Amino acid sequence: MPMTIGQVASHAGVNVQTIRYYERRGLIPEPDRTQSGYRRYPEEAVRRVGFIKRAQELGFSLNEISDLLKLRVRSATACATVEKRARSKIAVVEEKIADLRRMKRVLGRLVAACETRAHTGDCPILEAMESPGG
Repeated sequence: MPMTIGQVASHAGVNVQTIRYYERRGLIPEPDRTQSGYRRYPEEAVRRVGFIKRAQELGFSLNEISDLLKLRVRSATACATVEKRARSKIAVVEEKIADLRRMKRVLGRLVAACETRAHTGDCPILEAMESPGG
């Protein structure tokens, strides 16, 4: 049963502008229109938007998601290719985690320096941000 853009957005948990944006990006096929110009989406559109949102939550960019969507139709080679891309994404995530841990350590040291410093006008955190070495 065809759906309106509002229905697709509601079922997929996004707003109407998101649906239109995905359409412009080619992530969702342009739907048929009624004689009066209203978009009529197939139920598959809700699943496709859900796929896009879940892929974004896993850290994939819209360009990467576009590639993944194309792979969905080529099932013979898709799994190995998707696995390779997922492993690459894991490496990126691990790198980000390491960066975040470094940032946490540095911030922890700065906060500790702030707590032990006598009450003066100088803030160790601000001083660290102003210095070239950070």
